Amino acid sequence: MSDPHEQETSGRSRGGLAARLHDETFSGAVLLGAALVALLWANSPWRESYQSLSGLVIGPAAPFHLDLSLSTWAADGLLAIFFFVVGLELKTEFVTGSLRDIKQALLPMIAAVLGMLVPALIYIGVQLATDSGGLHGWAIPTATDIAFALALLGLFGRGLPARLRVFLMTLAVVDDLLAIAVIAVFYTEDITIGMLAVALALIVVFGILVQRRITHWWLLIPIALIAWVFMHESGVHATVAGVLLGMSVPAMARNDEHEGLTDRFTTRVQPWSAGFALPVFAFFAAGVSVVDSGGIGSLLADPIAIGVMAGLVLGKPLGIWGGVAILVRTTKLQLGEGVQSADVLGVTMLAGIGFTVSLLIANLSFGSTTEGDHASFAVLLASFISAVLGAATLRLRARARRRAGQLEGDSPGGDQPGH
Repeated sequence: MSDPHEQETSGRSRGGLAARLHDETFSGAVLLGAALVALLWANSPWRESYQSLSGLVIGPAAPFHLDLSLSTWAADGLLAIFFFVVGLELKTEFVTGSLRDIKQALLPMIAAVLGMLVPALIYIGVQLATDSGGLHGWAIPTATDIAFALALLGLFGRGLPARLRVFLMTLAVVDDLLAIAVIAVFYTEDITIGMLAVALALIVVFGILVQRRITHWWLLIPIALIAWVFMHESGVHATVAGVLLGMSVPAMARNDEHEGLTDRFTTRVQPWSAGFALPVFAFFAAGVSVVDSGGIGSLLADPIAIGVMAGLVLGKPLGIWGGVAILVRTTKLQLGEGVQSADVLGVTMLAGIGFTVSLLIANLSFGSTTEGDHASFAVLLASFISAVLGAATLRLRARARRRAGQLEGDSPGGDQPGH
């Protein structure tokens, strides 16, 4: 029998790691670390071993087509855990969070739509002007990575109004919802209705069980896994199953509960998403071999890469900040208390950090091709540029507020109700 003190220490250690993985800064660092390792390995003399590992096929071919490469398992399987957490967050925000009051949420919701539309139009414009044939990658620059954006806002936006975090959260939640809809609608070719019906039926069963507070892991996890399998077989991207499962969980707490099930499930699943699923996905998605793709010059000259970078770095700020500036001046819509248009500029630059979902859409658009490598590298480079520009802008804005005596006591990186 193990020593009780050792058990207690181990418990604290596990709890400490789980708590750190709930912190956007730490989880973002883990995610970035996995991507950097992949990028270095894929461009090293040992890059063939990385490609062999990425292409290693495991899983049964029958009765379902689950003989998939490790990179596909990461994108279709592990990423479903991340999208389950996204579904939980969406449900929480719509029921008890920032999207509950449509009047307050309308401005960032419209900004999110514009923040997807303008990058897509810029990307399409570049492809049409160059006749590249890469139009089907139009959705790559439309997504925002919430983990990185919130982490950088917390680090560099200290002293700016706390409502700025709520604005970014609302923006990113709507962005996630629209990105999921894009994946489900535009990246689904052939749908097998019978398989889809079984998947949806299992998701309904999952929802009924959690509504009745039947939350045994040995019951819910097998149902979720089987729903994922049937969603995968239906032709709809399997991560959609994760979102629907998450959104079926009740967000309102009952009288005998301290928190809603969405909050409880998020607490338990988020560390697995941030500490395992996302880093493994990033490891396989970010391993772009610049050498094998014709070199950095060839990559940056590709219209697909140019469109992705222009869409994320320029399109996001133009769509979001430009939309906010126009709407605030021409309608009754207003930013949150204490937030000024100049404060939003840095946040809109952070919205250009595409990463997770953008890498997924790049893979769905072009697969393991030279174009896919160029698109993925462009996502990484554009995300880095957007992060640097956003961080610098936030820091300068905070200094300007300090000089003007307008500095807030609360940091936008602090905890907010409902998050």
